[in-house]
Amino acid sequence: MSPVSALLRRLRRHERGVALVEFALTAPVFLLILMGIFDYCWQMYAQQVLQGVVAKAGRDATIEIYANDQSKLDAFVSSQVRKVFKGAEVSFKRRAYDDFSKMVEPRAVDYDGDGVIDCVEDGGKAGNGGADDVILYTASMRFKRVLPVWRMLGQSEYTTLSSTTVLRNQPFAAGSEIAAETCG
Repeated sequence: MSPVSALLRRLRRHERGVALVEFALTAPVFLLILMGIFDYCWQMYAQQVLQGVVAKAGRDATIEIYANDQSKLDAFVSSQVRKVFKGAEVSFKRRAYDDFSKMVEPRAVDYDGDGVIDCVEDGGKAGNGGADDVILYTASMRFKRVLPVWRMLGQSEYTTLSSTTVLRNQPFAAGSEIAAETCG
């Protein structure tokens, strides 16, 4: 009998190293799943922070704190988000509507029939609107994920989250009808 086969026969009968081998096989998968769970929970927390700040901004906007300068509202939301997520890039989008009934499902328009969408109409226009208008206010934040699990899986290490609220401008001046943006 060769020394190698004798060693293999002896190792087959011993169970001392089995736990170590099993741990070495299962640990990477377990750690990957655990890091994924932690990262997902961090993203859920980020969504709640953003949603809470946007909701507060909506309440503040209804009592005319930011009526004259909407950029202060954006600065407030950015500063509150960056208290928790230091390197977050925060961006904003506003669509103004004459009233709630004018907020319709976006409609893609292809005017020249070439199969390429020329624009999207939704009954509103970009910006803050005027007195008594309804504003669809969306804040988006892009931030770096805290754990490298997604990079290991070939995904982006950045993620973007959004939160939307509806604001109603105060009737601080005589309002007028909003002319919705059209493509043509």
